[in-house]
Amino acid sequence: MILNLDPNFKPVAGEEIQFQSFTFSGGEPHIKIDPNCNNQKVTITHRLNSFNDLGLLCLAVDALRRMDAKIEKLIIPYFPSARQDRVMISGEPLSVKIYADIINNLQIEKVVVFDPHSEVTPALLNNCQVISNHRFIEKIVATIGNDVTLISPDGGALKKIYKVSEFLGGVEVVECSKSRDVKTGKLTGFKVYNNNLEGKDCLIVDDICDGGGTFIGLAAELKNKNAGKLYLAVSHGIFSKGFDSLKCFDKIFTTNSFKDFDNEGITQINLQDGLLS
Repeated sequence: MILNLDPNFKPVAGEEIQFQSFTFSGGEPHIKIDPNCNNQKVTITHRLNSFNDLGLLCLAVDALRRMDAKIEKLIIPYFPSARQDRVMISGEPLSVKIYADIINNLQIEKVVVFDPHSEVTPALLNNCQVISNHRFIEKIVATIGNDVTLISPDGGALKKIYKVSEFLGGVEVVECSKSRDVKTGKLTGFKVYNNNLEGKDCLIVDDICDGGGTFIGLAAELKNKNAGKLYLAVSHGIFSKGFDSLKCFDKIFTTNSFKDFDNEGITQINLQDGLLS
């Protein structure tokens, strides 16, 4: 049986468990689950966009266990605070570990995450199954055409992009870099390590787009190096500043791992369309 805690997010097929959830006036989440799932094997899915989402998950696990349900799998494609995977300056928390410790305490048999930001998340998370972005990028390349160059926005993404290239049969990869002030977060110094892209269409591949500053700066530098059409593929689309500043891209692709979008400027490929296999 499947418990989809976000009713708009159903990444796997199966008989759904009915429930009601709400938030008390004091701010606390609450849930009431249909008792028909007594002694059943259960998969839970959720999109963790806030700490209250995590709280609802914890409450659901407790309620299910009180009905002797066996929770076999938890599917949380976007892992919260995965970008805060190191302490850069004194006074900061190691946020990804806080989330991982809470989920580990739930003692679920398998936790599925999609294209995590770095290797830190699966290292901290017990019983973790990582689903790569390979199928996601394969679908995009099939849409825009095989004659495209993969762009690594920084050194941190390079290892994953070479694996994508190998999966696709050896697509060309161009490495880029940027500088960031760890105190202010300001981005500077975008570089493309190819002097002339000769009009080649370019697909930037990354795990997360939040405000989009990295991709806007990189798009300008790619055009300076004679890039053709520019495409952006991000596994987890937050787009906190909207899409107007991203009009430098011919097309933007993301999944529904974080939220649903209804915007003509973006193509959303749903995880249930073969991306979690």
